[in-house]
Amino acid sequence: MKINKSFFQLKAILVGILLIQFHIGFSQEENNSALYKTIMSKDSLLFNVGFNTCDVSQFENLLSNNFEFYHDKDSIQDKALFLKNIRKGLCGSTKTYQARRDLVDGSTEIYPLSKSGILYGALQIGIHQFFEPVPGQKDKFGSTARFTHVWIIENGIWKLRRSFSYDHQNVNTAGTKASIFDNDQEIEKWLKQNNVPTLGIGIINNGKLQQIKVFGELKKGVTAPYNTIWNVASLTKPVTAIVALKLASAGKLNLDEPLYKYWTDPDIANNPNIKLLTTRIILSHQTGFPNWRSMNESGKLDFKFKPGTKYQYSGEGFEYLRKALEKKFSKTLEQLADELIIKPLKMTDTKFVWNKITDVSRFAVGYDNKGNAYEPTKNKTANAADDLLTTIEDYGTFLCSVMNSDGLSKKVFDDMTSHQVETKKNKYFGLGFEIYDLGNNDYALSHGGADEGVQTITLLLPKTKQGLIIFTNVDDGYKVYEKIVNHYLGENGKKIIDIETK
Repeated sequence: MKINKSFFQLKAILVGILLIQFHIGFSQEENNSALYKTIMSKDSLLFNVGFNTCDVSQFENLLSNNFEFYHDKDSIQDKALFLKNIRKGLCGSTKTYQARRDLVDGSTEIYPLSKSGILYGALQIGIHQFFEPVPGQKDKFGSTARFTHVWIIENGIWKLRRSFSYDHQNVNTAGTKASIFDNDQEIEKWLKQNNVPTLGIGIINNGKLQQIKVFGELKKGVTAPYNTIWNVASLTKPVTAIVALKLASAGKLNLDEPLYKYWTDPDIANNPNIKLLTTRIILSHQTGFPNWRSMNESGKLDFKFKPGTKYQYSGEGFEYLRKALEKKFSKTLEQLADELIIKPLKMTDTKFVWNKITDVSRFAVGYDNKGNAYEPTKNKTANAADDLLTTIEDYGTFLCSVMNSDGLSKKVFDDMTSHQVETKKNKYFGLGFEIYDLGNNDYALSHGGADEGVQTITLLLPKTKQGLIIFTNVDDGYKVYEKIVNHYLGENGKKIIDIETK
């Protein structure tokens, strides 16, 4: 194809102006929106199926008849020329050459294109990497590039109208290191080596949940879907904590008001320490209660020390708070959470109880480290400390809301992220979350969950608006944490691991 150079330069300038206008005029789509999921599904068909497996039919179906491809190292191509080059080049012979394209985590941005309120297309911007196969070895990094795709709805069907590929680099500048996390097959192999049946990862960047990855199987032959439902054990506690903190932010709850006015457990009714129990004391695990009263020989609740004098992790404390809140507000914890968190954030797969509408087909059953399945816990009433059912997407949405202090006053957010009690060197409990002191006035918020067949953890970096969610369904799932944390959180991840393992 013969190109008029001056015309091409003018067209490039016009495209640049158009892209700038798109950035200014439209807001970025959340990654849980229908549009975001639609475009990402098209991207997956185009590259994961079409490009990576040389299924040329995907290009034929997805490219508009008016498709144009712009490459900063090559000429403009229309649909016919593009398909011809694919067939003769990349997919000419899989014996001589084949490439793999990986989308860089957290790089995707999607903007809606509308006219008079009617959606007609979408702009997709991102960074991708290309790898070359080396017989008997790990795939070799080839290049990285930025891309912009213009998707248009043609006769009710999404088609790729324009593709711009630019800023090609022969060094790995996309912000990730070559590792097993660049290859889903390698991750699956790694999980099998570690006897982890199912792994879910949520990646937060710029205060938004940007990627969900779920690996493994729910049972033999059944691949775990991206919306797998997990029992997340003690990750229930941050949800309960945020219920209380939102009530405090609204002026409906005093964090330092004694709770005996609303609830007193019969086991400790005659103990004067009950007057020292407050929401703040409970959320920072300073109640003096054991984790669970069942750990006592008597089976009854008691105080191991005076409330507010030191740290001891306690699920009983959160159950105590639940009963006090339910008495004070004449609503169940489920109702309060629905009103303040679950419904506003559209966390449709998050529930405190197991009921007839629980989608068993998506549930990640827990296993011991020998591969034996546990019977699922099926709570009929809410537990404020344990057994929340949720997905990576729902819980990631919740954590982004927390990190962005949605519904939390500045004072309450500051209290939540302040050192209420030290638990070990450079590690503290705030209100509802653990706090890692990373130095240089930086910190991470965290919480974990551990039960039979459950190991989960979340990490938030409020200063950089990053975060990570890891769900597993096996007793020793924690053994995969370190590699994942180091990969996705870099130096801050290493600091967290260092604090935790010292």
